[in-house]
Amino acid sequence: MEGGDLQDHNKLPELKLDAKQAQGFLTFFKKLPTDLKAVRFFDRRDYFTAHGENATFIAKTYYHTTTVLRQISNGSDALSSVSVSKTMFETIVRDLLLERTDHSLELFEGSGSNWRITKRGTPGNLGSFEDILFANNDMQDSPVIVALIPNFREPGCTVGLGYVDLAKRVLGIAEFLDDSHFTNVESALVALGCKECVLPIEITKLTECKPLHDVMSKCGVMVTERKKAEFKGRDVAQDLGRLVKGSSEPVRDLVAAFEFAPMALGVLLSYAELLADENNYGNFSICQYNLNNYMRLDSAAMRALNVMESKTDANKNFSLFGLMNRTCTAGMGRRLLHMWLKQPLMDVTEINARLDLVQAFVEDTGFRLDMRQHLKRICDIERMMRQVEKRRASLLHIVKLYQSSIRLPYIKSAMERYDGQFASIIKERYTDPLNYWTDDEHLNKFIGLVEVSVDLDQLENGEYMISPGYDSHLSSLKDDQESLEQQIHNLHKQTAEDLDLAYDKALKLDKGTQYGHVFRITKKEEPKIRKKLNTHFIVLETRKDGVKFTNTKLKKLGDQYQKILDEYKSCQKELVARVVTTTATFSEVFEGLAMLLSELDVLLSFADLAASSPTPYTRPEITSSESGDIVLEGSRHPCVEAQDWVNFIPNDCKLVRGKSWFQIITGPNMGGKSTYIRQVGVNILMAQVGSFVPCDKASISIRDCIFARVGAGDCQLRGVSTFMQEMLETASILKGATDKSLIIIDELGRGTSTYDGFGLAWAICEHLVEVIKAPTLFATHFHELTALAHENAGQPSGIANYHVSAHIDSVSRKLTMLYKVEPGACDQSFGIHVAEFANFPESVVSLAREKAAELEDFSPLSIVANEGEQKVDCKRKRPSEPDDMTIGAPRARLFLKDFSELPLDKMDLKQALQEVKRLKNELQSNSGNCKWIQQFL
Repeated sequence: MEGGDLQDHNKLPELKLDAKQAQGFLTFFKKLPTDLKAVRFFDRRDYFTAHGENATFIAKTYYHTTTVLRQISNGSDALSSVSVSKTMFETIVRDLLLERTDHSLELFEGSGSNWRITKRGTPGNLGSFEDILFANNDMQDSPVIVALIPNFREPGCTVGLGYVDLAKRVLGIAEFLDDSHFTNVESALVALGCKECVLPIEITKLTECKPLHDVMSKCGVMVTERKKAEFKGRDVAQDLGRLVKGSSEPVRDLVAAFEFAPMALGVLLSYAELLADENNYGNFSICQYNLNNYMRLDSAAMRALNVMESKTDANKNFSLFGLMNRTCTAGMGRRLLHMWLKQPLMDVTEINARLDLVQAFVEDTGFRLDMRQHLKRICDIERMMRQVEKRRASLLHIVKLYQSSIRLPYIKSAMERYDGQFASIIKERYTDPLNYWTDDEHLNKFIGLVEVSVDLDQLENGEYMISPGYDSHLSSLKDDQESLEQQIHNLHKQTAEDLDLAYDKALKLDKGTQYGHVFRITKKEEPKIRKKLNTHFIVLETRKDGVKFTNTKLKKLGDQYQKILDEYKSCQKELVARVVTTTATFSEVFEGLAMLLSELDVLLSFADLAASSPTPYTRPEITSSESGDIVLEGSRHPCVEAQDWVNFIPNDCKLVRGKSWFQIITGPNMGGKSTYIRQVGVNILMAQVGSFVPCDKASISIRDCIFARVGAGDCQLRGVSTFMQEMLETASILKGATDKSLIIIDELGRGTSTYDGFGLAWAICEHLVEVIKAPTLFATHFHELTALAHENAGQPSGIANYHVSAHIDSVSRKLTMLYKVEPGACDQSFGIHVAEFANFPESVVSLAREKAAELEDFSPLSIVANEGEQKVDCKRKRPSEPDDMTIGAPRARLFLKDFSELPLDKMDLKQALQEVKRLKNELQSNSGNCKWIQQFL
């Protein structure tokens, strides 16, 4: 246990329950329905507790020891319990809902045997835990819940999908055909950033659904099961009519176009309890999600290309997201970047529009810095508005929205000052819509509302108040309050004179004590005026800090003051609620602004990365997927070159149709094959997101999908062998790829024997070349694969061999990696050299060399070798003559036939060994001096 943990451990809150409370709690706890995924906490006011299985889970996961467990009661009734402090509770909530995403969370309040559930949250619906989760940090990613109905019928499976993004208030619907590996479902889950999936219990038990569960666990999605009866599509159109803004006609038409998707959306409406909260009415938008709008990525590609950050990253530049995230609005830009990286574009015009804006920011440094300066002051408008719409907002939220609103003129004028070649697109896409949203009909109305209603002068004192002039009742209460304050002040002065005490030095006036307004003098002063005190005043208490006393006049004024103050507070509260309700009517305005500002933020972020990189990035040329090639000159891997210890060597990659559309890359391990093939994928992904790329020059034909099969994942945990994992991932490539995809395969066929592996790799290559015809980078350690290029010469798919160069010094036999990719096949294997590189013991290396040499002698190539090449001093054994083989083969066949006819199942071990020995001796005597047979014996 680490030191920090130990200190926390010593500070564990004490679980204090008397026998009666304990008994009551046990009775309640035993009646709770079992739910294996739910972690239940009980709020004990100063701390929280968890019990039973949950307690053990928390002890092991977060305290790393079971010594923190305490027992409530004893004997057969005993219940293990753990107590958790407030800060630890927040840590656990964050981890369970945002990181692990495999549990739901319930919070109970109450006492004795009477408890009720007050908060419930799941990874897809953070529910009422949002305040805790994002109290002091940005909301990184908006969680999405998906519901699926797979319908198995020939040919394949039709999937109905519905989703809800609660943060953005978007409902989505889709229906598509899928294969037995659910590749479309997987790319939809990745693109939507789904955290939780609702499935019908009855269907999940089917064997065809096993691959679906694998997809869920690969994507880190929690599965929630509901009865099939809850997936009902009957009243969905009507319910959506209430939730979705605008007229209900288009909604009805959209729903009617699908067979299964409405049922998936129906279960989500009830699961996320959207209709239960009237604030949701008319606040959602609905869209049809189309798989073909974005480049498809599966979880294997996301991992291989390091798109999203992972807890194990040594630094933020390890992932593409970490490297590209230079956003500066609070949270909004960050969430949009998350989304863009999962949904690269497929439309040439749209990609170029983003690239235009990035170029404008890259070329004009002043403009870029200006914009960043202003965007830094923009709050998380989406989150503030969400609190407003849920009527959970306070004046603090309103003021933050106001402070962001008054920055917008600065952002507008910065854009209007820009007069470069992209001025027209900036005007059309950002300045005009900003002008629309900020005119007197829209945002200026809100600014006016805040300036009239909020006391902005009080902000400097950190007080958020409604200004008294906003409401006549509040204003008259304020006047009453001031006149009473004056009367109390006069009375205080008068009393000081009567008692002959210095005003405010000796005679103090305390307010807000348990007695209301009181006079106070020190004990030292008390004897001087004791006589007057006893006759004219009421002494309330005498303590070390002095004597408190009052009289009827002060008491009367104090009571009146308190009454006015309470009335003022409740009036303030009503007015705040009124301001919040009015602000909620501006939700469309703020939604529009949030979209514009977060887009600008992300594009600025791309420009910042491109300009601040030591070797600048360049703008890629984009062509449609039917035309053009993929040519990257001097390309680098953005994440690898960003590491401090790396001096990156750039490489060219030219995937040219009909010439080098399919590339086989050989070369030593650690020579940079993996980095090279991944960097091509990363560069294409960046370009289609609309970013500049780390190349000297790039031209890219749009890809609809990147398939990456790189290194075996950590699937042994799920009981899937490395080889099986390889085959599953490769199967999804063979099924899902088209000639418009990009395929990246690294070291295929490692998980099985060399011959099987080589056979599979060859077969897969042939299929990719002849059937799929997608541009492919295939890195392999099977040098024999390079023969494919000669065999398929003249094929339109164009196979080319490349190798990662390494240099071996002829004298010292030392290996130097050059990390350069060059045309042609690699002429030798460097495995043993790499072992030397890793400082293997000398004896191991020399034995490896001997064994490798021996194996080469047995290779079929050496058996039919040309006699003329054999030298006597050659270390290899002398291969046999070809006619030896023709004489020996029939005798060997006879030996195998006799051996296969032995009744081994009826013999004991000793007999069997004797028989085999007899057969072997016969073969030996029959073979005479046939060298071919001798080498086996």
